[in-house]
Amino acid sequence: MRRQEARVQQKSEPSPGRKSPKLKRTGLHERAATRMRTMIIRGELPPGSQTQETKLSKELGVSRTPLREAMKVLAAEGLIELRPNRSPRIADIAVDGISELFEALAGIERLAAELAAERATERDLARLRTLQTRMEGHHRNGKLDDYFAINGEIHNTIVRMARNKPLREAHVMLISRAERARYLALGADRRWSNSVEEHAAILAALEARNGEAAGRLLGAHVARTGTALLEVLAKSQPRRTASQS
Repeated sequence: MRRQEARVQQKSEPSPGRKSPKLKRTGLHERAATRMRTMIIRGELPPGSQTQETKLSKELGVSRTPLREAMKVLAAEGLIELRPNRSPRIADIAVDGISELFEALAGIERLAAELAAERATERDLARLRTLQTRMEGHHRNGKLDDYFAINGEIHNTIVRMARNKPLREAHVMLISRAERARYLALGADRRWSNSVEEHAAILAALEARNGEAAGRLLGAHVARTGTALLEVLAKSQPRRTASQS
């Protein structure tokens, strides 16, 4: 009887050999989506351009099936447009809604900074100081991509320091929509240098436990990024229109 039960249990358990391909495929499409998202944010896949499946498959090291699954993920995020009987295209940055997006993001990060000034530990602040130093180094060396990565980590760290789960969840949802816009805004005149100076002031306010100042400075910083983006888009629009005519 025990031998029969053992045989039943062995049959009811899924075979590891049958399970692994599915897990591997899921991992492939997630990694492809992550890499493509970065390429879109950094302009390696520019707005309005058509995707080339063969080229992308080779570059990302995946077959077309996980690549298409990755594109569905990015389409849900508004980064890619899926078109029937046509190649997917990289979505344009919609000017409509940018002001509202950054207005909401500024409000969330302002509140986060106010709370972080009260709730951050000394270890949190030391971590933030380390990130600030690294970011300033990337700015001096002209490493925009590295700077952008650390910049985003600083914003996320301040939100985590607020220790408010609903606030963090709202920030995650909005920041994913603003990533490409934030990167593009650094191309505005002096925005990169100004951003470094603003971050230094925000850090000083947090270290002084001045929540009002930290919130005001971070909220204004995010709002100025939105304004800078609109300036960049306004300058690039005539060039894009001419190239498309």
